[in-house]
Amino acid sequence: MSGKYQVDFIGAGNVAWHLAPALENAGVTVRNIYSREPKNAKKLAERLYEGQVQTDLDFSESFSNIFIIAVSDDAIEEVAKEIVLPEDAILVHTSGSIPLSILGYAATPNIGVFYPLQTFTKKQRVEFDSIPFLIEGDNKFTSQTIGKLGTLLSKNVQEVSSAQRQQMHLAAVFACNFTNWMLGQAKELMEKAGLDYKLLQPLIAQTINNSFEIDPKNAQTGPAKRGDLEVLDKHMEMLDHDADKQEIYRLISQQILDFYNE
Repeated sequence: MSGKYQVDFIGAGNVAWHLAPALENAGVTVRNIYSREPKNAKKLAERLYEGQVQTDLDFSESFSNIFIIAVSDDAIEEVAKEIVLPEDAILVHTSGSIPLSILGYAATPNIGVFYPLQTFTKKQRVEFDSIPFLIEGDNKFTSQTIGKLGTLLSKNVQEVSSAQRQQMHLAAVFACNFTNWMLGQAKELMEKAGLDYKLLQPLIAQTINNSFEIDPKNAQTGPAKRGDLEVLDKHMEMLDHDADKQEIYRLISQQILDFYNE
């Protein structure tokens, strides 16, 4: 099944850096890589068995049948307008927040979304088999084709609408981006006390596990949950030196207080 797929990439950032080699390892032929920064395309192409740099957005002579746009959200529309594709090509983007319809500018009826629900950095190894792939196609042919492509990488491939995907992306910002920012604040507080941030690792891991095992609402602990105003006031006093952290602490604590102590 994987031998029928030939893929080109538009973009050589964090997503493409991991996704292109993963597809190749799954038996997919990955050939042409285009990037506005040719040096980035070259670096990614060097990771691939048949990878080569594409110097422009004219893919009309390509033998590939799937073209994956893995660029920043604000560049997707421009790529869709400018790309030249072979006949019957499938064009997809990998964004969580951009609707399928933005690819309507492209000269192909086969447009879709191939969104891996994960955060990517070039330095961190990624195991795709457990990553959800959220797909959407403008027609049955596209949906079935990119769905089968997804199953080569992951055990969890689901078809969702643009509206559902955008809602999930918003949820992911809370679960991932905001959580990571809060961990950064915790790290600063630990370092201020001369303590190793890794002391918090078992607590953080248990917190995440509890949220899935017993639900976040049931897993909530802490002084705000208990309504311990004395501790809350003490913590606010300790944050007098940092108005930003103090405001974050106040807002979140008040929400927890209101929810659990109505």
